[in-house]
Amino acid sequence: MSWTFLSNHGHVIIQLAKEPELLISELAARVGITERHAAAIVQDLREAGFVTVKKVGRRNSYVVKGTKKLRHQAESSKSLSDLLAVFL
Repeated sequence: MSWTFLSNHGHVIIQLAKEPELLISELAARVGITERHAAAIVQDLREAGFVTVKKVGRRNSYVVKGTKKLRHQAESSKSLSDLLAVFL
């Protein structure tokens, strides 16, 4: 497989929306990337305001901010929830 329609960022946000308490190792395995790359993507999503992290005991729980508008100008009228509705 040489390409896919979704980027790794897209795959990560979908997985976090489905299962907010995934461990980074589980997230990485589901997306097919390294743990380091998964953690970097989560950080990108946090910095952009698409995800917040809540500490639950020793684990993290991820809150996906569905009201955020998509970043590309071609989709900027749509929210993250609009995209996630396709997959959830």
